[in-house]
Amino acid sequence: MQTVSEIDNLSPGGGSLMMAWQLKGKRVLLVGGGEVGASRIGHLLGADAHITLLCPERGLFSATKDYIAKYPQRITYFDRRFTGPAELHKMDLVLTAIDNPVASRDIADLCRQAKIPVNTADVPELCDFYFGAHIRDGPLQIMISSNGNGPRISALIKEKVQASLGGSEGLAISKIGQLRAELKQRVPEIGGPVGRKRMRWMSKICNDWPMIDFTLLDDAMIQKILDEGWEKDRVPTFEEVCEKPKPSVVETTSSGPTEGVVRKANLFGSNLLIPVANFVAGAVFMVAVMLARQR
Repeated sequence: MQTVSEIDNLSPGGGSLMMAWQLKGKRVLLVGGGEVGASRIGHLLGADAHITLLCPERGLFSATKDYIAKYPQRITYFDRRFTGPAELHKMDLVLTAIDNPVASRDIADLCRQAKIPVNTADVPELCDFYFGAHIRDGPLQIMISSNGNGPRISALIKEKVQASLGGSEGLAISKIGQLRAELKQRVPEIGGPVGRKRMRWMSKICNDWPMIDFTLLDDAMIQKILDEGWEKDRVPTFEEVCEKPKPSVVETTSSGPTEGVVRKANLFGSNLLIPVANFVAGAVFMVAVMLARQR
């Protein structure tokens, strides 16, 4: 929940609404199968969408051909260009990745008439939504967007964010998801005092436990956390739920091998604040330089 001060500091406008869009089982039309189209296919496959691809065979990028061959159940390919409004029938989303601004604009206009969200590559003013620089580690997804102003800047910021991560976040989130699912089976109530108590308890264990410890959980330990923690209205320690000693995580740094447990355990703490602050400051500087050059 945002505080009043956080709300006061929000920009009055000019941004986009950042959200995670569920495309599992949805039908997506992709016009164009070049290098940009191949990138779009990768994102769509990761979102479990069903793809209809329109592109003359001679315009297919090598990676696009590989996707078509590898995922015939997920990609319906037609060796032709976009032919008109009939192509939009039953589509939930449309993406264009073609080097033809006039054709892109025509397709975008047809999508708006049909009330279908559309993204036109390299034409930000025609887009209902943008793609950004993505980081994915299992259930963890991070997107950096420049709202169509500077894709390369987004990519540079992505590199800085990725360097600040320790590599265990995705697995930790998966384990936390298992714990949350087991708790919801025990306490299925939605909303009300019990639902709020469940949320507070999950928040507290996420705050109190080092993230690296979650990666070591197994089914028996999850049940013990619930028995010793939820049922007794407390947060147990890792040692209380694990009979085996905690293993050390050794990683190599520029100064040689070091014990990585403590450093990785603090990924949500002060150790992350420094690189985050650095990449934000660097991003602001790069954007300022880019805008100055445009003038």
